[in-house]
Amino acid sequence: MIVGVPKEVKNNESRVGMTPAGVFELLKYKHSVYVQTGAGAGSGFFDKDYQQVGATIVDSMEQVYALSDMIVKVKEPIALEYDLIKEGQIVFTYFHFASSETLTRAMIKQKGICIAYETVEDEDGGLPLLTPMSEVAGRMAIQQGAKYLEKPVKGRGVLLGGVPGVAPGRVLILGAGIVGIQAAKMAAGLGAHVTILDVNMKRLRYVNDVMPPHVVTEFSNEYNIRKHIKNHDLIVGGVLLKGAKAPNLITRDMLKEMRPGTVIVDVAVDQGGCVETTKPTTHEDPIYIVDDVVHYSVANMPGAVPYTSTMALTNVTLPYVLKLANNGWQSACRMDKSLEKGLNIVEGEVVYKEIVESFALEMPVLV
Repeated sequence: MIVGVPKEVKNNESRVGMTPAGVFELLKYKHSVYVQTGAGAGSGFFDKDYQQVGATIVDSMEQVYALSDMIVKVKEPIALEYDLIKEGQIVFTYFHFASSETLTRAMIKQKGICIAYETVEDEDGGLPLLTPMSEVAGRMAIQQGAKYLEKPVKGRGVLLGGVPGVAPGRVLILGAGIVGIQAAKMAAGLGAHVTILDVNMKRLRYVNDVMPPHVVTEFSNEYNIRKHIKNHDLIVGGVLLKGAKAPNLITRDMLKEMRPGTVIVDVAVDQGGCVETTKPTTHEDPIYIVDDVVHYSVANMPGAVPYTSTMALTNVTLPYVLKLANNGWQSACRMDKSLEKGLNIVEGEVVYKEIVESFALEMPVLV
């Protein structure tokens, strides 16, 4: 199979779909790999690194799409890429379709095979291709939140860890999944007081077992959310519904109950955000303020640490890339039910229920 690795074109996205080590593995199986020039430079991987393992470097994104049977990338295609996708071409990336009807309808029109990293699901219900980026984003949420709590950037002027004689800052985390756990670890390590909310008691028990005493848990409901937003300095949104739009747990009216300079980091922005006032931002212009509350909602947070993120991503995507390349998408998905759940749009048909429900589409009739 011919595999293409284009340069990411989303604002300030420096990750790349595959490392030279990943390319090397594909070439061992006699596949061909075309890499767009400069695709890996932002992550610290240069054209010569790809050439040394046997990849072919091409000048343009258009060439990569035109030559390849499968595209492996990081972020969802944007408008200038839509028409480059060929009928029957495999596109393996993060799509987050439920947050964008425009993208969904564009991919229906192109009739490609859209396999979404974020919906590949293992037997235990885990999301193995989303996990490493959720780990990065959860940790970064605290780094960024701590920065934007500083007064020069309109935060409350609170040091999360406090100092002797001054109480530490308070962090509220919505969701005890991968993002929430990693955020709690980072915040607890800084010495902050952490409250983590979830509706899954099994997850809350796990948090209680593994976290230090200054991380406390409560059941998530509107009453408890409204109670805590009044006295917490940093709020992290880490709620995920597989393949679906995130629920709005914090509504616009709740912002008036927060203290001026409170910071919200909505990691769920890729799925529409769990805060009603969330809108996607970029690393170039990461924050905005609504009702004196600072919102940080960069849609590709791990892109700020591209070396770490690219390495972590290729570690988990490569086995699936090899299955697709070695067997073709149909056989690979029949053999691997985890991969089959990654199928979102197939040759113009939406085959993932949550996307259908998001945009009132019709599921195809399977014969």
